Formats: sequence, C-alpha cells, structure tokens
Amino acid sequence: MVNCCGLVSEKNVPVPLKSISVQLHVRDHVASVHSSLQYVNEEDRPLEAMFVFPLPADAAICHFSAKIGEQEIVAEVQDKESARDQYDDAVSSGQQAFLLEESDESSDVFRLSVGCLSPGQNASITIVYVIELSIQVDHALRFCLPAVLNPRYTPAASAASVPEVSSACVIPYTLSLSVDVRSSDRISRLESSCPLDPLEFLDAQHTHAMVNLSAGHRFDKDVELLLYYENTHRSTAVVEAGAAAAQSGSLMGDPALMISLYPEFPAEVMSSLASQREFVFLVDRSGSMSWKMHHGKGAQKRIESARDTLLLLLKSLPMGCYFNIYGFGSCFECFFPQSVVYSEVTMEEALRRVKSMSADMGGTEILQPLKHIYSQPCYPDHPRQLFVFTDGEVWNTKEVLDLVKSQTFSHRCFSFGIGEGASTALVTGMAREGSGHAQFITGTDRMQPKVMQSLRFALQPAVDDISVDWTVPEGVMVDMLSPPISALFQGQRALIYAQIKGQSSGETEGAVTVKYRLKDQPVTNQLQFTLKPKEDTGLTIHRLAARSVIRSLELQEQAGRASGVENIRSRIVELSVQAGVSSVHTAFISVNKDSKQTVKGPLLQRRVPTGLMFGGSAAYGAPMPINCIVFGAPMNMCGMAAPGALGSARRARPPAYSSAQFKRSKQPTVEPEPRMDPLLRLVSLQKAAGCWELNAALADVFGKTEDEVTNHRPAQVDGSVWATVLALIWLRAYKLDQRVEWQFVAMKAASWVRSQKPDGLSQCVCEGNMLLGSQVTEDALGI
Repeated sequence: MVNCCGLVSEKNVPVPLKSISVQLHVRDHVASVHSSLQYVNEEDRPLEAMFVFPLPADAAICHFSAKIGEQEIVAEVQDKESARDQYDDAVSSGQQAFLLEESDESSDVFRLSVGCLSPGQNASITIVYVIELSIQVDHALRFCLPAVLNPRYTPAASAASVPEVSSACVIPYTLSLSVDVRSSDRISRLESSCPLDPLEFLDAQHTHAMVNLSAGHRFDKDVELLLYYENTHRSTAVVEAGAAAAQSGSLMGDPALMISLYPEFPAEVMSSLASQREFVFLVDRSGSMSWKMHHGKGAQKRIESARDTLLLLLKSLPMGCYFNIYGFGSCFECFFPQSVVYSEVTMEEALRRVKSMSADMGGTEILQPLKHIYSQPCYPDHPRQLFVFTDGEVWNTKEVLDLVKSQTFSHRCFSFGIGEGASTALVTGMAREGSGHAQFITGTDRMQPKVMQSLRFALQPAVDDISVDWTVPEGVMVDMLSPPISALFQGQRALIYAQIKGQSSGETEGAVTVKYRLKDQPVTNQLQFTLKPKEDTGLTIHRLAARSVIRSLELQEQAGRASGVENIRSRIVELSVQAGVSSVHTAFISVNKDSKQTVKGPLLQRRVPTGLMFGGSAAYGAPMPINCIVFGAPMNMCGMAAPGALGSARRARPPAYSSAQFKRSKQPTVEPEPRMDPLLRLVSLQKAAGCWELNAALADVFGKTEDEVTNHRPAQVDGSVWATVLALIWLRAYKLDQRVEWQFVAMKAASWVRSQKPDGLSQCVCEGNMLLGSQVTEDALGI
C-alpha cells in the first residue's frame, strides 16, 4: 500500500494537486459543472503528472483549459490519436502540454496528463461538463460529484491495460463547492450527503437559490445533492438558440429542443399490476460488500442491506411468477438450477439461503453469471425481469453492456449501485441497454424503497409500439436526435432531444405526441411547447443532444460490421469536434507554444490518486481460495480476487461456465444478528399467499402477548384473517412513512383477505384498532 498520497517523489513529497473548486449551475433538470484544479510542482525537476478521476458516465465534457501563471491556454477537441501524438511531441520538445481523454475501458473514468511543469510552477486546470439530473424515488433531482474511484476488479486478460491508481487515507487537497439553481418551477429545498451552508433564495418566487458546501469537507466520499421542486413530475420543453458562430443547418447552428416527458398510464390499466413475470436477482458478493453502507453510526454492511432487501422482495413477489437468485464474485452460484414457481416452499427455501449470504466470493466477475442467466430459456408469457445489485467497478464495462444489449428483446434490466463510487457507467448502462431503470444507494439511503420502486416498474406492463410525432408550423422541421424510446414507466421521465430546422413565417407554437400500446390498449400523451428559444442557456441543451447522438453512434460502432465501422468513427469524431464535447475517439489537447522558456532536464512521471474509501486495498491481502462445488461434478477451486489498487496485481480469471454449470458455495457459519427492524420482522412472518398466522412472533411485533391478541379476536373470524387484518392496520397506523417498502406486501394481504370472503370484517377492524390503539378505516385497508 502507498502510505504517502499523491505525486510521490523519491523523497516522499506530497502530490502537487492542492485544491479543487467546483461551481454547479442547475437549470431545471440539467446542470453545468465547472471544476478548477490547482497544481504546483514542488519538485526540483520538471514534472509530468497523471491524474485518473471519475465523472458521471452520462456527462458531456465541453471545456478544458489550463492557466500557467498569467497565461491561459484553451484546449481543443481533436482525434484521440492525433491529440496523443501532439502531446508526446510537445512534452519531448520541452513544451508545456495538457491532455484530457476518456478511458478506453469505461466511460466514467478520465485521465488527465499534465506535461512539463517547471520546478515551483503553478497550474490551474479548468474542466466543464454538462449532465442531466436523474430523478429519485421521492421525486428529488439527484446530482453526484464523484470523489471516490473504487478499486475495480480486473480480469487477468485485461489487467495490463488498466491505469494504476493508488489508495489514500488522507486526501491532500481541499474541495469548495457552490451551487446556483434557477428553475421555471418553485424550489422546495436542497439536501446533501455532506454539510451545506443555509440555502439562500434570491427572489420572492423561490425559483432562484444559492448554497455552498460547508468548509472542511475532506472529499473522502461522493458529494450528493438532492434538489426538490414543487412539481418535479411535470412535462416540460426547452428550446435553446444555436451558436451564432456555427453554420446554419448544423446541430450547433440550429435551435435545439429538449423534451422531458412523464407519461400518464390509464388508471384502469394500472389498477392491476401483472403477476406473470420471471424475476432473477443477481447479487454482488465480492469482498467490498462487507464494507459499511456509510461512515455514520449504526451503518449496516452492504451485504446485510442486500439480505434485508431480498427478504422484502421475496415477500412482495406475486403468486404465479417464477424466480431465482444468483450470487457472484470470482465465481457465481444460483439458488435453483433454473427459475422456479413462486410458492410457500420455494420462498422459504430461498429465504433460508438468503440468511447465509456473505461477502465471501472475492472479485467482481459479472460477465459469466450474466451469460449463464441469458443462456436459460425464458418461460412463455412470463417476461424476464433482471435485478442487478453491485457496489463494484469492472474494467470490462463495455463488454458487459454489449451482452445486456444483445438480450434486450428477452428481458428488462433494473440495476442498483450500492455505496460510494459505484460505477455509473455500469449501473446506468445496464439499465439503459436492458430497457429498465437504474438506482443508486449512497450515504444514509435505504436500499429498500428504491428497490421497491423498481419492482413497481417491473410489474408494470411493457409498453409496445412507441412512436413520437411532431406538429410544427409550416416551414419548420424537427429532426429527432435521441435514439428511439425503448421503455416507458408510469411516473418516470423520458428525455427527447431534437434539432429544429427552418423558420416559421409567424406561428411559434408546436406539439409533440407520444403514442404507444399498453396491454393492447392505445395511449396518447401530448405536450405543447413554444418555438421561441429560452435565453441564457449556455448551449447546455445542444451539448447534451450532441452527447446523446455520439453515444448512439458509439453503440452502433461496437455492434457494426468492419465495413461500416470506419464511417461511424469518422462521424463521431466530426460531431465531437463540432460540438466540443468528449467521446471515446477524441481528446482535449492544449499546448503552450508561446512559452519563452524551454523546460530542460529529465521528466519525473507521477500519478495522482483519487480518494478511495477508508479500508481500500489495505483491507485485503493476497488472493485467498474459497471452496465451490459444481452440481454433478468433482469439487473445484475458484480464486477470491479481492479489491485492491488498480492494476497492482493479476487476478486469476475463473473458469468458463457452460449453460449447464453453476457454482454453489458451502454454507458459512451464521453469526448472531442484531434484532431485526419491526417492519422487516412483520414482513418476514408473512406467507407467500399474503396472509399471516396468529402466533406469539406476530404479537411481539405489535408489542403484545399472544393471549392479548387472541382474546380480542371476534368469534366469527378465522385466526389467519384476524392476524392479517391486524398486520394491515399496524402498517397503516405506524409505518405509513415507509409505504413504498410494504405496498406490495399489503396488496397481497388485502387480496388474500378478499378471497376468503369472511364475515364480520367491520367488527374485525374495530377490534383491531382498539387492540393496537389506532384509528384506521376499513376502506383504507382495501379489504
């Protein structure tokens, strides 16, 4: 382990990165981020530094400049190979140069090369990127400034190409962050995982506000901001004027349009969620899942939170579905040879296995279990819903996403990033390519509400035959830039980018109509908008639109044939240079050609670490074996490749698995666990059909004795009906704030009660309220 952080010299001198200053400008649902990094060369010789750092996968870098002394040089976007050649030539000739490029392995990691800093010289690096803000389960808009680049599991075949990043326990640079929010809607509040100064409103309508990160933040974790508007789920349209200097007819020269749509599904369709599904849960069991969810008091381990979430999921599944659970690390296991029908027997068997799940499977090899899952035949009329839980970072992200994309017509993928530093490229990419939805669980977030929101999406019927039509004045055309919409969910945003061509003689109004079929029923949603451009948007919409087109072209390139790949690559480079945004084939390059003093002497090459979470690579030693058995095959060994410094060690690739093979680890000794949360205790007692039994364990959840509960039961009411009604009353009376978590448990319970057609329900509810000290109405219980 590296003890001294940063650019470590022969004399253990700290890194020359001294501070990071970030200005965040939010405009409705998008953000522009200005980051300035202050360097100083404290060596007595010229220095070339390497800084590997994370950015959100969907970010579009649109500016890069360097200020050395009083002289500022602004970088330009060039073809990556050309930029690398120019950088090498400049450095070898003693000129100051800077190179910013996206990692070849993952779109959320960038590498900054700082070339030829003279002894004692200061340099200020400015990076600007734009990004869409994601929407959370509580309707908040989320922005995350990544500080943590977790150790990424690297298959042995690609280990040599991975940039090395040292772990650090103390980050030797400071962070300042200021946030400016302007919205067409009223701002309710702004929250953060880190301490903030008080929010300051700058107008009477509360549509403009500012806030700063409190001083002293150590930047040892991601900075997460949650922004709440009064009407977050309102469809909107923003038209942005083109760049004056750009050619008319080009993407940057014409006005750009961003549509934020929130489809409203008919109530009669949403009243009955589909039960005929196959649910496959793929859970990361690598060593880092033993880390805490956050640094606060009472934090659960990630694997513990995953176990609680699986309990809730298993109890929430509808009767008539199929399910299976996989755990993965350096190898993988599945609970059943193939997905099984959901019943009391299979649910209890799965719960028994869930209780013994540990973070004991080494590295993060997600590709092999995915291949095994996709090799399993789907059940007719039971569309597959894949839930993926991981805290991991992998360096074969693009290979994983290609696999998910290849199976897009056979399943939907819902992904969850757990803990600080989970790969946005992996998590959002899997959901995007799998027509699903991505969630991130960071800080003190509870995993359960976010997962249950995704379960609600998974139970929604799939939307088919999605089409987008435009109604605009004569003389105007709309060229849609976004890829075709592949998934729509009730209450979830869908973004559309478009280019407006031509001019209208007088009319300024347009409309977009989204049509689709839902359970064979045609549905139409329409949004009116004005063609008049919005002022002072700084080309943010254009750059995000360009990024959307570039990403689509990159996916086409990966899937394309050799004959067409070169043309696609040329289009990517052309658009990237035109829009001034990053891509996999371009880089930002700046060379100070006007420097009067040529740098002489040998260059020192150093690497700057990003902040890793405490207990990074130091928590693990050499790879250790765990025993795995193959059903119907001799015992085998698979290596546990623990997280560590990137590229610091080769890890053995586990053997390839055929569709008929999977691994199951021996049952570990289960340590005594702390007393379960009352809600989870109640849920754990529910039967697969939805009812509860009248017993002492249930009474204990209510804080009563079994005799107290039994004596209040109306004579004509069955014990299970009485127990189930009590459970529903208790949930409504005392856990209403966690309704998102127990909504499907309650739906199953109410449906079961109705199926029993019991007498005396009104008296049952009345007696239940008296016993539990509540006032819940019969109508509220849905029985």
